[in-house]
Amino acid sequence: MDLQIYGFLLTFLFLSFTTINVATLQEKVPPQINSNSVLVALLDSHYTELSELVEKALLLQTLEEAVSTHNITILAPTNEALERDLDPEFKRFLLEPGNLKSLQNLLLYHMIPARIESGNLQHQKQQKRGSGMYSTLCHGENQYLHVLQRFKMVTKPDDIIKSDGIIHGIDRVMIPKTVQMDFNVRRNLRSISAVLPEGAPEVDPRTNKLKNKKYASVPAGAPPALPIYAAMAPGPSLAPAPAPGPGGPHHHFDGETQVKDFIQTLLQYGGYNELADILVNLTSLATEMGRLVSEGYVLTVLAPNDEAMAKLTTDQLSEPGAPEQIMYYHLIPEYQTEESMYNSVRRFGKVKYDTLRLPHKVIAEEADGSVKFGFGETSGYLFDPDIYTDGRISVQGIDGVLFPVEEIKVAPKAAPVVAKVVARPRRGKLMEVACSMLGSFCH
Repeated sequence: MDLQIYGFLLTFLFLSFTTINVATLQEKVPPQINSNSVLVALLDSHYTELSELVEKALLLQTLEEAVSTHNITILAPTNEALERDLDPEFKRFLLEPGNLKSLQNLLLYHMIPARIESGNLQHQKQQKRGSGMYSTLCHGENQYLHVLQRFKMVTKPDDIIKSDGIIHGIDRVMIPKTVQMDFNVRRNLRSISAVLPEGAPEVDPRTNKLKNKKYASVPAGAPPALPIYAAMAPGPSLAPAPAPGPGGPHHHFDGETQVKDFIQTLLQYGGYNELADILVNLTSLATEMGRLVSEGYVLTVLAPNDEAMAKLTTDQLSEPGAPEQIMYYHLIPEYQTEESMYNSVRRFGKVKYDTLRLPHKVIAEEADGSVKFGFGETSGYLFDPDIYTDGRISVQGIDGVLFPVEEIKVAPKAAPVVAKVVARPRRGKLMEVACSMLGSFCH
């Protein structure tokens, strides 16, 4: 009897574990989307701008899970509406890596987990039934949407009809209040506000200390008193350790987060993986840049793309400290944008910018309607302007790796050789002189 009970318990436990494992495997299997799905139809439709934003917002998996469980209704803004309602500054805010949640909320606000056809809404409006409020896929304060009011914006009702959803075309972008508030806070630059430049105090070059004691304490948000070169790490070396800046531990800016954001922007932008690898893995420049920005300094990065970095030879990178020196020459201790640099070269012709590689400067001039840096074979054009601009760090993509002008030692010109002309003695000259002397005596 005991053996029968023991065998029954073992069988029960085995079946229980098998059921749990099967359920776990079923949960891990991603939902399969039919080729006739409304999500596939959206990606292949004429709503190209909306499809591109959905892919950049990493919402494909979320929408696949929603479509696999219930029907969805998409109020899809047309390409013209997205171009008109999303100004460049707001669109740049949405596409920044740190604002991915805002972009997702904006897109999910246009999607309703229910099947709403235009005929049903018209009938509901005539019968005056229901409140017209529907829950959207956007969670939080903007979860509900008044569809009856928003249906006035529909220009293409029942544009795409599928078994698992429907798409209505609208001529306006619906922006949730929370997304608008996040944009306003970022636009005001409350957390990383740029400061106006002020005259630098006088520094004693022998002690590298301030001569006037009133500049010893720097107020919050003010530019650092010492030049940026005083806060840089000692170098060059293979991996220079970042030195603390003049502000000490009182950091008024989150430089490490800003540097991380701009490196993530380079990776998502595409074409700048080599530069990001050098900043993070090959050197410790990313850490040093974060320290400098935390101390209040501003930086403009001239970022060579992958095609330009591929042209570097092994000899140029094999010397100790070579990667750091190359990158230092692409860091300008100023905050410059594409507009400010282009206006400068248009007005002044050639402009010299200081770099973190002392004492070399990078030369910029106008060429072919753009900004050209450097000269000759080592020049580069402003290829991808304003990849990242946040008030403290500006990243400008260029299509070449820049090198400073090396002092070329010209061999001194040899003095012209003066040929010695030796007078040849004339034959019979002595006899002629003797005869003339005898003749004078005889007379």
